[in-house]
Amino acid sequence: MPGMVRWTMRIVIAGASGLIGTDLSAALRRGGHDVVELVRRPPAAAREVRWDPTAGQLDPQVFEGSDVVINLSGAGIGDRLWTRRRIHELFSSRLDATRTLTRAMRKLDDPPSTFLSQSASGYYGDAGAAQLREGSSPGSGVLSRLCVDWEAAAHDAPQGVRVVTPRTGVVLSRSGGAMGRLLPLLRLGLGGPLGHGRQYWPWITLPDVSAAFSFLVDSRLQGPVNVCAPEDADVNSLMAALATALHRPAVLRVPSPALRLVMGKLADELLLPSQRMEPALLSEAGFQWRHPSLSQAAAWVAGKD
Repeated sequence: MPGMVRWTMRIVIAGASGLIGTDLSAALRRGGHDVVELVRRPPAAAREVRWDPTAGQLDPQVFEGSDVVINLSGAGIGDRLWTRRRIHELFSSRLDATRTLTRAMRKLDDPPSTFLSQSASGYYGDAGAAQLREGSSPGSGVLSRLCVDWEAAAHDAPQGVRVVTPRTGVVLSRSGGAMGRLLPLLRLGLGGPLGHGRQYWPWITLPDVSAAFSFLVDSRLQGPVNVCAPEDADVNSLMAALATALHRPAVLRVPSPALRLVMGKLADELLLPSQRMEPALLSEAGFQWRHPSLSQAAAWVAGKD
């Protein structure tokens, strides 16, 4: 595949214990790379190094001899209801971590050449049916402001470091993440569209996220990159495809008022917005998806691939 990693590198990952980080770390190690994980607890293995992003503490020497830094740190967006305190935590967990990493890199004479710092499709807010490429404007909601600040913090990396901010869509996995909550309901025939269901969700399977990040590590792309599948889908289509692959119905629609009653602001920020995101730069750079179509993705999620 064009753009795939072709030599052994030393890669430092922050946020390696999350859904994407766990899969990506394993994939990079299978590729023969030396992966160092930043952890907030006492290290339990030689590959782990302790840091404290809340206090801004990280020994810059951890980056000596490293080629790439990957930043996946941040409190879970949909893990809890959005109180004022939780929103503050969503911002601080991402900005503190990103600033700690760039500050440590700036202390080195020879910093890593590439900084991959995650962003999200939430950058675009609720954009209806508009086609969203990397140059599209940000939205105006909380998630949009968070992504704008998050990406800006990443660009504080030292001059000469190639900064990439992948705007990742909804990650389809067999367990964990959004699918960790939806799949059990769908398997029981209790799932269905959320809201009117015509809102677009940019989606991508977990293996393709890891492959895309590996591709970006070795590419010349920089700045924002939309990370999603090339086939767009609204929530109606997405739920129907997953239900079909699982041989279950998906007719129990959850109306918008009910979502807002149960989830508050989170419903309007995470579930109901429409983002018809196009992976323009990935496509132009020659990236090849394992699951480019929704039917292929649903079959993989259902364990048929």
